[in-house]
Amino acid sequence: MKTWSLRPTEAAVVATTIFFFLSTMALPAATALVEHTFVVSQMKMTHLCKETLVTVVNGQLPGPTIEVTEGDSVAVHVVNKSPHNITIHWHGVKQRMNCWNDGVPMVTQCPIQPNQNFTYRFNVAGQEGTLWWHAHVSCLRATLHGAIVIRPRLGASSYPFPKPDREVPIIIGDWWSMDLAEVDRKMKDNFFDYFPSASTINGKLGDLFNCSGVAEDGYVLDVEPGKTYLLRIINTGLFSEFFLKIAGHRFTVVGSDANYVSPYTTDLIVIAPGETVDALVVADEPPGNYYMVAMPNQAPLPDTQTPEPSTRGIVRYKNNKDHIVGGGSTGDVPVAPVMPDQHDVVLSLYFHSNLTSLKHQRYPPPPVPTQVDEHMFVTLGLGTICRRGQTCNKKMINETILVATMNNVSFQLPTTTPLLEAHYHHTGVEDTLLELPDNPPRVFNFTDVSLIPIGPKERLLDTTSRATLARWFQYGSVVEIVFQGTAILQGDSNPMHLHGHDMFVLAQGIGNFDATKDVERYNLVNPPLKNTVVVPNLGWVAIRFVTNNPGVWYFHCHYEFHLSMGMTAVFIVEDGPTVDTSLPPPPMDFPSCSRNVMPDKYYLQTPEIKVPHIDGI
Repeated sequence: MKTWSLRPTEAAVVATTIFFFLSTMALPAATALVEHTFVVSQMKMTHLCKETLVTVVNGQLPGPTIEVTEGDSVAVHVVNKSPHNITIHWHGVKQRMNCWNDGVPMVTQCPIQPNQNFTYRFNVAGQEGTLWWHAHVSCLRATLHGAIVIRPRLGASSYPFPKPDREVPIIIGDWWSMDLAEVDRKMKDNFFDYFPSASTINGKLGDLFNCSGVAEDGYVLDVEPGKTYLLRIINTGLFSEFFLKIAGHRFTVVGSDANYVSPYTTDLIVIAPGETVDALVVADEPPGNYYMVAMPNQAPLPDTQTPEPSTRGIVRYKNNKDHIVGGGSTGDVPVAPVMPDQHDVVLSLYFHSNLTSLKHQRYPPPPVPTQVDEHMFVTLGLGTICRRGQTCNKKMINETILVATMNNVSFQLPTTTPLLEAHYHHTGVEDTLLELPDNPPRVFNFTDVSLIPIGPKERLLDTTSRATLARWFQYGSVVEIVFQGTAILQGDSNPMHLHGHDMFVLAQGIGNFDATKDVERYNLVNPPLKNTVVVPNLGWVAIRFVTNNPGVWYFHCHYEFHLSMGMTAVFIVEDGPTVDTSLPPPPMDFPSCSRNVMPDKYYLQTPEIKVPHIDGI
């Protein structure tokens, strides 16, 4: 890996670096170019007495952290030495006027073929906090991921909270002892009996797991009494929302999805796949060892119960060997937190409902738009389609495929040309897309738990089709969507991620959305801004956003099985009236498809990059 962070003093000797001058006043005189090389390759790792071949960046799990200052430009040279076709998505980066670099296969680009390269270029203007990057191909994000840390240009002293003594990424994830590409193939073929072997914190399994009686290494956070730590927490897991606690300690939540929130104190963080949470922790307990536990939650019965492994690391006070830990244990025996019931999914609603935007002086949140141009009510659920042909006996499981839906339509990727390319060149691809309807085909008691088991009542309501699902918006439109979770075949929550935009989270609740009373609950004063919004288990959430970024943007559930099953749509934002509001042409070195492709295998042709070179940033 090569990492450069170039400042104005180096400009005389770095001819290829272009600086962006934003201000001559209080801010630094120029931004920087931060450049990385990501070599994607396979390596063998041994956990749980088994050697597993995994796909990683630069031999690391988690992958490299991209550390930048607000306003910087970033260039990441991705060199694909793996056998897989790869794209990298910069999760939460707004990609203003830069949809080509969003990294979604067959939506914004053809994937990077083995032994090929592509350079992603983007900037992080107007954002501060924690984001992350991950592969957007099959299940590979379980091992292809890393943090993006965006710090304020005036330094840590300008945080809208007490300056921390140290900043620490806490990446919660999964460990799979089986091949992740095979997991993806099985899910696409309607087999879902595959689960992670362990959960991880910063790539370590922890002492709840052992190999022939020898405990796995766990993550250790060394702290000093009285010091304050900013934990940059990311959930990279494929399947699970997590509860996170540290025995004896409390969190002060100060940010989420690279947006500041009004600080609030809690002993429990709930974080879904795709989300980030920034939280302060003060080392104010008696010196000793304290477990940090990440436990997946799970919808209660009658939902299907699956293996959901917890993991734990240790918060270790320095020089604690001679001290007594609270509770009378010696310093070598960690104190364990009392965890909530794994099925208490309402705690997720409580946590997320406490998030409100902070009136930050330098980057105040934009005002909530009050005039709405587009209203949508979108149900999220499961359904069945015929495995072959238009008709089949749905009572025969081997004749149907289980799919995930938005308003009863399951998304199908295009097989020849990426949607963004087709849209930009006006090839008529719109004629092949199905418009996401404003409402579901039928209104019923969406959260009736009797619909979860397979049976005649559920079959009357799960009528489903499959198509490349899209919705068109004029530039500058204000869109309001109520996402309604359903109980059809499953009552799970849904972390919905919108690329290229942040969403105002106006309100959320359990049960069926009731416009006559729930609209009155909308927070139009200081709702949180999020790129990933959790639709509660058997509940709903109302969001609003402005379509001010032209392009083709993916909108999907961040559970990997729901994504693979089709809980997805694309939002197509048309060009605005000016050059500055219109999508520019694709980069010169953009990957192109050399011939027809299939969803599971792509044939690509990209220019050879002999020497990393940055221009046009």
